[in-house]
Amino acid sequence: MKISRRRFLSMSGAIGSGVALSSLGLDLTALKAHAAELNKTDQVRMARQSTTICCYCSVGCSLICSTDKMTGKIFNIEGDPDHPINEGSLCAKGAGLFGMTEVNQHRLRKVLYRAPKSNKWEEKDWDWSLKRIARLVKDTRDKDFITHNEKGELVNRVESIAHYGTSNINNEECWTLSVACRAMGLINIDHQARV
Repeated sequence: MKISRRRFLSMSGAIGSGVALSSLGLDLTALKAHAAELNKTDQVRMARQSTTICCYCSVGCSLICSTDKMTGKIFNIEGDPDHPINEGSLCAKGAGLFGMTEVNQHRLRKVLYRAPKSNKWEEKDWDWSLKRIARLVKDTRDKDFITHNEKGELVNRVESIAHYGTSNINNEECWTLSVACRAMGLINIDHQARV
């Protein structure tokens, strides 16, 4: 990284002032936050930047993804100020897109299962989990499927299973899930966007 003489002198002066002030017992929280922001700014400047489109709705907001050249991992996502649609601004879902990347330490990586009446969690693999979900849905549909209502009208529905959609999928995935739920006979279908 090449640094100009002027920037070197201003940074060393800021660091020297910070050390001198910290010995006097002053609160340097704001100074440390500013220094961290400078570090992130330098990191973004050195990164490989690529543009993409947010997938969550049909608006088509543009995003700038900053990727570390050494690791290939995204470390920052922000709105593209040059894009005519969003002009750098993002909604809550677009701004939270960074949390969906592998950098998020809370992202689901393994399945934890707790048996009925148990007090401990067991780690299971994805195949076991998907087969269990499919089996429980099939058993519930076989048991609770209603073909006719009390008036004798053909209804073909299941009232004991509900589907609650997530805001972290795009329009096409929402449509596919909605069609799949209706094909299974579900009528209790809702989506987080409505809440």
